[in-house]
Amino acid sequence: MHGPPLIGWLLVALCAATGGYCLLQARGEPPGPGRRIAGAEALMGWGMAVMAVPPTVLDTRPWGPPAFAAVFAVAAVRALLPVPYGAGLPGHRLHHAVGALAMVYMALAMMVGTTGGHHHTGEMTPGRMAGGVPLLTGALLVYFAVYVVRSGLRLVPMTDGAVDGAGAAAGPPGAGWSRRPELRHACRLSMGIGMFAMLLAL
Repeated sequence: MHGPPLIGWLLVALCAATGGYCLLQARGEPPGPGRRIAGAEALMGWGMAVMAVPPTVLDTRPWGPPAFAAVFAVAAVRALLPVPYGAGLPGHRLHHAVGALAMVYMALAMMVGTTGGHHHTGEMTPGRMAGGVPLLTGALLVYFAVYVVRSGLRLVPMTDGAVDGAGAAAGPPGAGWSRRPELRHACRLSMGIGMFAMLLAL
């Protein structure tokens, strides 16, 4: 991705931490929809972290963008496949598909931006953008901005309940920290913020 290296490293830290938590959550979930959702979120978080690494440290061209596009295209198709009744909320699976397709879009934009638009040093040619369709980028930015706001509003009552009830509202009795609902929503909020920032840097 393009932009200041500091922003890139902040995105790497945010997305890697989110992906790591989702992986721990997947390990703590029994086999079923919860584990599949957590695994998909872990893949999304780690994929975003790798894509956000500043190119001066890890330049994945030319193999990186096609690999990212292929992996997340498969993830998008998997999220859209019919599943048994009750195996995950349709809206949540649709959001996963949108996120995976956004990753495919960014990977393809990276491919376009690196084809004929760089000198042999790997720098962008002056006056050339990294790639992407402005209208589609804007639509995705609006989607993830709304998602972040909605996730934040849903998270506030959970954290307030956890404080007021000394943790009683934080989840079912005996639930480990990896299955606390407010942490799940916080991770989804973090990934939404990360996706929004990556689209801005496209």
